[in-house]
Amino acid sequence: MAKAKSIPVRRAAAEPAVHTVQPDAPWAWLGAGWRDLWAVPQVSLAYGLLFAAISGVLTWSLFHLDMQYMLMPMAAGFMLVGPMLAVGLYETSRRLATGETVGLGPALFVKTRSPAQLAFLGALLMLMLLAWIRIAQLVYALFFGLSDFPGFEQSIQLVFFTPEGLGMLAVGSAAGGVIAVGVFAVAAFAVPMLMVREMDAVSAMIASVAAVRANLWPMLVWGWLIVVMTAVGIVTLYVGLIVTFPLLGHATWHAYRQVIDGVEPDAG
Repeated sequence: MAKAKSIPVRRAAAEPAVHTVQPDAPWAWLGAGWRDLWAVPQVSLAYGLLFAAISGVLTWSLFHLDMQYMLMPMAAGFMLVGPMLAVGLYETSRRLATGETVGLGPALFVKTRSPAQLAFLGALLMLMLLAWIRIAQLVYALFFGLSDFPGFEQSIQLVFFTPEGLGMLAVGSAAGGVIAVGVFAVAAFAVPMLMVREMDAVSAMIASVAAVRANLWPMLVWGWLIVVMTAVGIVTLYVGLIVTFPLLGHATWHAYRQVIDGVEPDAG
């Protein structure tokens, strides 16, 4: 594999450099994440089980409150806040590399270097999630008016087998895609960056966008892998999330280490 090249981020000399990686780098990140997962399965799978259980409870609550129409926007929105939810997995991979004690406690209660800035970024991602949910409601109203939600089973027929449903799906996917790409570029590296560096959230987001732009093709592949593996986790009634969520979390840490710190995945 060719040695990564360093591209300084433009704002300030103190800010992190960005390293370019090969197009096949995402597969190496997944491989490193897989090794981390099975190095401490009691932590990784417990973390995944916890978030699968939370997802199941949220889904049950939506059905119980007769708000099934929120299920698809919430499932899509999961990927917007996913980088924040995986902080404990980044910390677990970091501890594995440094030889520190690894456990579920440190994974759930992470001591970050920039806690206030990380909280600010988390609030921003939550606002984007709420904005996406609102946009999804407006797109539904655009094609179906203010009529009541027909029910989950009927909605499948409505969305995929009617002109209005296909139109809603196209417009909603386009709107959601624009939001998802923006959030992905901003948060892909900013979250782990704020976990281990003392810096402000704006600088971290700018550095993250610069890293994505400098590695456009690998990041497109990485984004596609995240979407596919998250979708697998969701369509298996969240059982798949027990494995796919921690796998992606560990792999994201190795992506950060290579793109920002210049550390190859196999280097630990």
